[in-house]
Amino acid sequence: MQLALLPQELSPDSVLSVLQGRRGAANGITARDLVQMLTHRINQADERKLRQIIEKLRRDGHPICAHPAFGYHLAADPKELDRACSFLVGRAMTSLQQVSAMKRVAMPDLYGQMGLQAPTTDEDQDHE
Repeated sequence: MQLALLPQELSPDSVLSVLQGRRGAANGITARDLVQMLTHRINQADERKLRQIIEKLRRDGHPICAHPAFGYHLAADPKELDRACSFLVGRAMTSLQQVSAMKRVAMPDLYGQMGLQAPTTDEDQDHE
């Protein structure tokens, strides 16, 4: 007879423990499934808490990748981590474009106001 796992609360340790066994996009898990696996319940509040935990773990340096097509997983290699980081930068750029439009400030000016270096394009690098 196999014992059922007892529900756990969401915590950085419990989330990281599950993700340790999920390296690579092929082994990803959706937020909903991860919450259900750990807590034995499904609700949006727990999914929000999971996203906050993932953010904290990333700030602590854990290479947690996420993509709507694959779910959460640990990077299997540097290339996979780079793809995940590019995805996050793209999301950040979308937010900055919205800020730029709402403030009616051009993106290069917005970068300057925020003290950010404007991203270089492939074309810029060709001229160096």
